[in-house]
Amino acid sequence: MGSPITTWEGAEAYFTGFGSFSTSFFLIAAIAFTIGAIAYGSKHETEAYERSQLD
Repeated sequence: MGSPITTWEGAEAYFTGFGSFSTSFFLIAAIAFTIGAIAYGSKHETEAYERSQLD
């Protein structure tokens, strides 16, 4: 399982997706889903705590 690369000299990387709309979209979507999950979890925990106090 050897690599066909024998030297790293002259190696370059091209990030073609940087600065495109999809990168921004996925970042914003991930932030929105995270905030939504925190809000949902907080609401659920508050309701569960209130139900446990009634018993």
